[in-house]
Amino acid sequence: MKRLIGLGLLAAGVLYPFAVHFGMTHFAPWQFGLLLGALWLARALSAPHRPGSLGMAVAALAFCALLGLSDSPHLLRWYPVLISTFMLALFGASLLRGLPVIERLARLRDPQLPPHAVRYTRRVTQVWCLFFLANGLIATALALWGPLSWWTLYNGLVAYAAMGLLFAVEWLIRQRVRGRP
Repeated sequence: MKRLIGLGLLAAGVLYPFAVHFGMTHFAPWQFGLLLGALWLARALSAPHRPGSLGMAVAALAFCALLGLSDSPHLLRWYPVLISTFMLALFGASLLRGLPVIERLARLRDPQLPPHAVRYTRRVTQVWCLFFLANGLIATALALWGPLSWWTLYNGLVAYAAMGLLFAVEWLIRQRVRGRP
């Protein structure tokens, strides 16, 4: 069930800009808020409690409640900003305490990381923080001033393409750092 809820939130996040762009003629903003709120509530009730997860769920539910109560079409554009903020907070907080996110992921494959790999994973986590900051600022600018078509294009396609490019470039650099051709 937890996996299904996680997939639902992932699909909602990926499809959200297109759903807003094409669905605004058929659905009211409060209906988007109700659907997102139900997904976030289900996640909060079923997911293991990790540091920050409850705070994210509460913030997302507050956003959904505000969207539902205001029924504002303009407020629909702020969900990608919220998600970028969550990701920045998650990656940034990991730099301040505990293991950086990328180091945690690397240790799943190699629990005994050498010191140079630990430094590298910290740097990659910092790069992802910069990415989420830039992504959030662009999403904010488009929510405030951009036409709906630009907002949809950026948040539904360009942001994911940039994320994929960052993954690919980092993978290539990692191969070089590891000494592989």
